[in-house]
Amino acid sequence: MTKSSASKKSAESQETAAAGKTGASGKTVASGTTPAAKKSAAAKKTSAEKPPAAKKTSAAKPAASEKSPAAKKSAAPKKTSAAKKPAAPKKTSAKKAVPPLKRQAPAKKPAVVPKKATAAVEGVAPAKTVAPKPPRGESRTALVRRARRINRELAEVYPYAHPELDFENPFQLVVATVLSAQTTDLRVNQTTPALFAKYPTPEDLAAAVPEEVEEILRPTGFFRAKTKSVIGLSKALTEDFGGEVPGRLEDLVKLPGVGRKTAFVVLGNAFGRPGITVDTHFQRLVRRWRWTEETDPDKIEAAVGALFPKSDWTDLSHHVIWHGRRICHARKPACGACPIAPLCPAYGEGETDPEKAKKLLKYEKGGLPGQRLKPPQAYLDAGGKPAPPLGAG
Repeated sequence: MTKSSASKKSAESQETAAAGKTGASGKTVASGTTPAAKKSAAAKKTSAEKPPAAKKTSAAKPAASEKSPAAKKSAAPKKTSAAKKPAAPKKTSAKKAVPPLKRQAPAKKPAVVPKKATAAVEGVAPAKTVAPKPPRGESRTALVRRARRINRELAEVYPYAHPELDFENPFQLVVATVLSAQTTDLRVNQTTPALFAKYPTPEDLAAAVPEEVEEILRPTGFFRAKTKSVIGLSKALTEDFGGEVPGRLEDLVKLPGVGRKTAFVVLGNAFGRPGITVDTHFQRLVRRWRWTEETDPDKIEAAVGALFPKSDWTDLSHHVIWHGRRICHARKPACGACPIAPLCPAYGEGETDPEKAKKLLKYEKGGLPGQRLKPPQAYLDAGGKPAPPLGAG
């Protein structure tokens, strides 16, 4: 046998063994034993292996895409640095936005400034012995001017203002003023005619039986205490002043039941001596007008008296009291009908509608009777009506 035939047989035996191995592995392989067949088989293996490789490649691409964020992260600094540059202005703008917040802090200062201003005003006031709290930092001079202008306006509105207690002499006035405590002047005026008809002089009242006087004074309220006061002051007038009412403040305040308010009513209206009557109406209005913040009647008297000349004190008292009874009421002021509304810091506390405010007016301004049974002629000429007697309805 030649070498070529022997080599061919060995090649065939090797291919047969390979074919047996291929069949054992379960893979389909071409039966050809030529090198071309090997190449085609190898190509098939390569083509069969490529899809997994492609899958791996496709799987690798996501990995690459997953890595790309990492790559992006590595690139991020560059982008971040680029992004930070535009972001930097935002941060800068944020930093610049901080000062407006700091600038808003001073915006809160207006809430503090009035307190400082008020403290400054309050600090100055005690040196003047008067402690008014003027509106909007009103100066002392402006306060005096405003207060006097209010008085002038009220004098034009109430030119017929007068004491609203009926009396014919100083004795009747001092008794009526003592009885007016905790009640209206109208109720006193309806009660005193019977009292003075039975006890016309201090001597008569000093000798009266208390029970009989109490029965007359019952409608005024607190009649037992008032009976004790009027009998006591009548005895004092009889024993100490010869039955005459003294014309000095220091003497009047010594009488039972007579304080500074009653004394000034008597001095101003029976003797023509200036005095300020600080009753409940007067106290309420001067505080609303911010003439003073005092609550003690004596301190109110001193504070308001410092704003006016003494010659105005008596008429001022009438103007303020009349306005308090007719328009500037305690519970519901008729602000819409008030002639001094532009000068009043408390405007708006009451009814501001003009039509509704008119319905709140009392006495002659509302067409209703006044408080005196025998008012002055000037009051009647101005359209005022006398009050009805006790029991008239």
